[in-house]
Amino acid sequence: MRTARLGPAERAAALAAMAERELDVLVVGGGVVGAGTALDAATRGLATGLVEARDWASGTSSRSSKLIHGGLRYLEMLDFALVREALKERGLLLERLAPHLVKPVPFLYPLQHKGWERLYAGSGVALYDAMSVSSGHGRGLPVHRHLSRRRALRVAPALRRDALVGALQYYDAQMDDARFVATLVRTAAAYGTHAASRARVIGFLREGERVVGARVSDVEAGGEYEIRAKQIVNATGVWTDDTQALIGERGQFHVRASKGIHLVVPKDRIHSTTGLILRTEKSVLFVIPWGRHWIIGTTDTDWDLDKAHPAASSADIDYLLDHVNSVLATPLTRDDVEGVYAGLRPLLAGESDATSKLSREHTVAHPVPGLVVVAGGKYTTYRVMAKDAVDEAVHGLDMRVAPCVTEEVPLLGAEGYRALWNARARIAARTGLHVVRVEHLLNRYGTLTEELLDLIAEDPALGEPLTGADDYLRAEILYAASHEGARHLDDVLTRRTRISIETFDRGTGCARECAELMARVLGWDDDQVAREVEHYEKRVEAERESQRQPDDQTADAARLGAPDIVPL
Repeated sequence: MRTARLGPAERAAALAAMAERELDVLVVGGGVVGAGTALDAATRGLATGLVEARDWASGTSSRSSKLIHGGLRYLEMLDFALVREALKERGLLLERLAPHLVKPVPFLYPLQHKGWERLYAGSGVALYDAMSVSSGHGRGLPVHRHLSRRRALRVAPALRRDALVGALQYYDAQMDDARFVATLVRTAAAYGTHAASRARVIGFLREGERVVGARVSDVEAGGEYEIRAKQIVNATGVWTDDTQALIGERGQFHVRASKGIHLVVPKDRIHSTTGLILRTEKSVLFVIPWGRHWIIGTTDTDWDLDKAHPAASSADIDYLLDHVNSVLATPLTRDDVEGVYAGLRPLLAGESDATSKLSREHTVAHPVPGLVVVAGGKYTTYRVMAKDAVDEAVHGLDMRVAPCVTEEVPLLGAEGYRALWNARARIAARTGLHVVRVEHLLNRYGTLTEELLDLIAEDPALGEPLTGADDYLRAEILYAASHEGARHLDDVLTRRTRISIETFDRGTGCARECAELMARVLGWDDDQVAREVEHYEKRVEAERESQRQPDDQTADAARLGAPDIVPL
């Protein structure tokens, strides 16, 4: 199988190909569900297209808690089917589909009551482990263990002694959500999907009541395309209702947006060898290991303002700090916060007004002939959602179609990853890179690391770290533009890397260096480089200003102060 590039030439070719010949399936939405749906359709032998209005994963799919998990709290809600399904998917991702991107992560659950709580919570975690093993894909993770207060404080010295009487430790998994989606899109493209970002659906083509295609605006180069398809899948997450409105039909269900915000703090601010999971009055709070950082989240509040750029207010930040500080011996302050990000969960509208009680199940509907809608769900179960969406679309195709095979289709970079990981010391010796750098690349690109090493061999300066963001090599920025579909500076600093939340300056210090590297691939002149840097700096300042505001309305207004589109 060839490895697919998502460079500028490939994007132009994809748009032209989609407009030239009728597709079997056109997927609208380039988040994890849309990308997964495109991969599912392509691997069944269907002629498939994928369009995304902005950057890959630029919505919800780059702003999650970055966990692949069964959802321990759903056991308490007796939603055993959802947990069982998610645990099976977690195991598949860890073992077969994406071992380079999905990694085990330990969590400590502090117990605050003697006796009954250990029995109650311990039974839940034991059931969680048992369901994982019974799925047939859960043997790769250690089982949970019970800890005394002394042993708990040994693994998490940051905890206040009076905040727990003991603890449970269990394992889940995590990934870089935006990187996962970019890899998913590239995998779909490798199996023949025509994929184009910055391609916005502005209307649907109809013949009678049937939807037969979409009108797509090229946000970058201008112009419109008519893309005809036998079936269209609307996988636009929190934009589902907006997309449905383009056909002028009342939807069979509605999607509500729930805002969740996360803080990023340096690793040395919390002395612990394990993540933490804490109960709050509304939900749960995670403290998640993230390289040289911690991610703290999340909130769960209704959001009906701008969907493209949900804003974190000062009240949101205080809420997280207050809750995490209730168990920390050395409290965190605003000065410890490197990064803040806000994302929206697409929840199926239900009877309850509380978003934390809305369904995390997904649903698939065929509201009009030719159009399938998939919505709801959670990141971990994206592959099941994609399978269900394509199964529904197949009903409208006048042909025999093979069943789903994505359980057996590793993402790009997975095949041979463990062998390359075992050879990392030899790779370091061969390339002159430190073994830690090689490990970093392998855990982001898997066996595609060889493509980055080839770039460095051609230009050794690309093997140097970025100034002010030295976790990343210069080659990664170039590669993001040439192979991973990054079209603008924001795409690279926010999604292909995580520099925008992992540095105190939010990436402004290395912005020009990154823009100049991207310019080599994208053909930018000096004026465009300057525009990209200026746009990014305005975005950062607007985000900082929004995070000083007291509530959602003022935070949203402040965030919208930055321009959305970088003119070319």
